[in-house]
Amino acid sequence: MPFDTWLLYVITCFGIAVVPGPNALLVLTHGALHGSRRTLFTISGGVLGFAVVLALCALGLGALIQASATWFAALKIAGGLYLIWLGFGLWRAAPVSLEAAATASLRNGALFRQGLVSAISNPKALLLFTAFIPPFLDPHRNIIAQTAAIALTYAVVEFFVEYMVASAAHRVRPWLARTGRRFNKVCGGFFVLFGLALPIHG
Repeated sequence: MPFDTWLLYVITCFGIAVVPGPNALLVLTHGALHGSRRTLFTISGGVLGFAVVLALCALGLGALIQASATWFAALKIAGGLYLIWLGFGLWRAAPVSLEAAATASLRNGALFRQGLVSAISNPKALLLFTAFIPPFLDPHRNIIAQTAAIALTYAVVEFFVEYMVASAAHRVRPWLARTGRRFNKVCGGFFVLFGLALPIHG
């Protein structure tokens, strides 16, 4: 993957990682209840789950690229439309509401499993990864190497963002309550812009 493409991918990963989703809310709650150090187990489980799902998506898309350029172009258009739809949905979404449902008695293994299951059981993650990976895959380069780079980069970005959320859990919760709607609009606008650019990239 060329450096400029990788840099764009990193920026996109950050945009996706900061959008509140099941794993982000789980990390936020665990950070408030258990502290950032124990929440590392939750984060690690989620990052592993996301990396596995993303790698499977990239390998599947790589096979599609090699099989049919026309189908791959159609998938890029469909992915762009999905991101635009997702962006408008996030734009209209109500502010995030956090309810601490977990208890302080959870063991580290249970925290890890909750993060892992939350990541791999989220169908939106599969759809989102399928939508945003295509422009970053080069059919003329090794698909396995590209998949490794894509999965590892996202894992590092996701880990960093979620650890920052866990570390600032007590401060982030009231901030989201105050500015949640504006935050949703900014993130929604990001997805719409990326969805519009997706079909014409590369």
